Amino acid sequence: MRVAIVGAGLSGLVAAGVCAASGHEVVVFDKGRGPGGRLATRRIAGATLDHGAQFFTVRSELFANVVDTWRSADLVSEWCRGFGQEDGFPRYVINGGMNRLAKHLATGLDVRCPSLVFAIRPAQKQGWEVALDDATSSVADAVIVTTPVPQAYSLLVTSGLSLPDDLLKIDYERTFGLLAVLDGASKVPAPGGVQRQDPTFSFIGDNLMKGISDRSAVTFHANAAWSAAHWDADPAEIHRELLEAAAPWIGPAPVVESQIKRWRFATPITLWPEPCWLASPESGATAPLVLAGDAFGSARMEGATLSGLAAARAIPG
Repeated sequence: MRVAIVGAGLSGLVAAGVCAASGHEVVVFDKGRGPGGRLATRRIAGATLDHGAQFFTVRSELFANVVDTWRSADLVSEWCRGFGQEDGFPRYVINGGMNRLAKHLATGLDVRCPSLVFAIRPAQKQGWEVALDDATSSVADAVIVTTPVPQAYSLLVTSGLSLPDDLLKIDYERTFGLLAVLDGASKVPAPGGVQRQDPTFSFIGDNLMKGISDRSAVTFHANAAWSAAHWDADPAEIHRELLEAAAPWIGPAPVVESQIKRWRFATPITLWPEPCWLASPESGATAPLVLAGDAFGSARMEGATLSGLAAARAIPG
């Protein structure tokens, strides 16, 4: 079968790999400049900073088996076992930054970036037509959509499908990220992470102590309330306020360079109970179409991975 996958984040790349290994012809579309989604790493002024997902944990045997394959490729290191107080659960990072995992998963796949999909509709004969903003389209026997649910819904307006109400209600917290490269050590305590201990930031990560940067550089994630309240504010003002709030964690070290990053669909507020949603004939489907991502089953990197696996396995053959 020819399988089209919309979204080259973790779920989409995992699904693509499984589908390709099953003998399907797979093409992955993503509007970004490269694969990864929230597996996002930026290099600024000689420093390396993860600015999306910061770490991951392993809670299930199935995900542990997947992580073992990443470990065998020398991708995974343990960062710590808690921030401020150990709880026994390892926090893992990807060596060299989270985006290295995306590049690894994309190896050997037909990943097309940037390719903006704007509509999915029934093909003239059978299957689905995936329409792109450059006036081209691709016909597929099956489609897997791994974008955030509101974006997936906008793509499916022309599909003729009826989506469940609870699925349509899924929304996401917004997050502003501040990336700061320092000329000196930060004030972030060992092991280099601060979680939910600041009135402005939900997470603070020192990328040098984390082991992915050769230079002092800190990632700050503003919490959902702060991000929502400032979402439409002037970007320069947001930048200034975030630097001001970050000052106690930066300390006396001069800021060499700093940037802000917006994540509109950072964290799902509610979850679909199953790891993916397969459109049925009752919903109007005449060919396989699956929705997946970190809003399905469970959140974060483990949930996204397991959702991608489930989506691929939902494709016949």
